[in-house]
Amino acid sequence: MVNPTGYREVPERGAGLVCSWTAALPAGAEPFVQRVVPDGCVDVIWSADGIQVAGPDTGPMPAAVRPGTRMAAVRFGPGAAPPVLGVPADALRDARVPLRELWGGAADGLADAVAGAGSLEARREVLVAALRARAARVEPVDPLVPAVVAGLAEGSVRDVADALGLGERQLRRRSLAAFGYGPKVLQRVLRFQRALALARSGVPLADVAYAAGFADQPHFANEVRALAGEPLTALL
Repeated sequence: MVNPTGYREVPERGAGLVCSWTAALPAGAEPFVQRVVPDGCVDVIWSADGIQVAGPDTGPMPAAVRPGTRMAAVRFGPGAAPPVLGVPADALRDARVPLRELWGGAADGLADAVAGAGSLEARREVLVAALRARAARVEPVDPLVPAVVAGLAEGSVRDVADALGLGERQLRRRSLAAFGYGPKVLQRVLRFQRALALARSGVPLADVAYAAGFADQPHFANEVRALAGEPLTALL
């Protein structure tokens, strides 16, 4: 099936980036609503309306796409965006916030620079370069981030807290600031994304639940519905 928005994704490395992407819906196309599901990431999205930050979600979020829409965006991995954006991740949870509210006039300058780049691909490159440059100037990501992500893939919240020498309350406070979620919610989101990746790679759906770390098939089905709003087969 052809992607209705002409979505194109480019892998990125360094500065906490996962990828950058572009999307364009022709002026004569039908409007539609894209379902966005939780992944723990934060996107910085340019369009003709300016630059918007899409914070970490806890459930499915509808995104209306109008005919003529053109977007260029950068996606930060879990825990990587707060130093660049200048706010803790929980201030952006389940929210879509104009970058101007976080950066003031600097956001307008960046929006103008992106808009003036010409092609959509060039606009993506300008946005990537600007965010990489800012990431190089700010405080580094909380060193807890990679340890929490890795630990929650293998063990419980208590196991992760013990391994890091933190109380569970301290771990929750730092997780909220870094990821926008407490560690239990983060673990659910990461497990859900592992399941999606396995299913998309061709692992039989009957085997995905066990491989991704769910207790059983009903647990898997309930979590997918809670986080995505529909069964896995429909989501795929």
